[in-house]
This record gives sequence, structure tokens and C-alpha cells, in this order.
Amino acid sequence: QVQLVESGGGLVQIGGSLRLSCAAPGTILSSDAMDWYRQAPGKQRDWVARILGSGTTNYANSVKGPFTISRDNAKNMLYLQMDSLNPEDTAVYYCAVIRNQVRANSWGQGTQVTVSS
Repeated sequence: QVQLVESGGGLVQIGGSLRLSCAAPGTILSSDAMDWYRQAPGKQRDWVARILGSGTTNYANSVKGPFTISRDNAKNMLYLQMDSLNPEDTAVYYCAVIRNQVRANSWGQGTQVTVSS
């Protein structure tokens, strides 16, 4: 399976910004879709955003506007720019590779994002 490594999380105040990164050295195809998910304490893992190989993006309604997903195919990197953060965004964030409509990676450690008041 594809191995992914998330990074960039941290503690931020309400209204702040963070940029998450997801590295997948040598294993991502330009035709793959890539997703971000998040899991808040005591809750299920929820889908956040998707970017296709073409660059087309989709977002969960809860993050549409403040979050921007992007990718660098040459570097096999996925990003999530998160602005206007609020406490409801506190969660562990995970990235995923979707190949032929199936998740191609095992879940990694994720990266913790904590938004404090």
C-alpha cells in the first residue's frame, strides 16, 4: 500500500491559519485523486476535501471557503491551507490516495490541529 506522512499541524488561536502537508515519495500517480480527512475526539473520521489529478477540487460544506486543497504532482505532495480556523476544526487530519475509486493507502499517524480560544 501507499505510505503517506502528514505534517504541519499545531496549536493555533481562533481565526489563525495552518498549512498541512502530506508526503508520498514516489508513489502517487497523476491520475490519482487525493483527499484530506479529519477525526475529532470521540467522533468518526470525516471527509474534508478532494483534489483530482486535473486540479478539480471539492470540499465538505463545513470547510468550503476557509480551506484550500492543492497538490504538487512533481513533488508528490498534497497540501491543505486552512484559514479562519475555529474550535470545531480541532481534529487529527489525515491524507489519502484514491486510485481507481479505492483508497490505496493505510491510515498514517495524521497531524493534530488544535484551535484554542
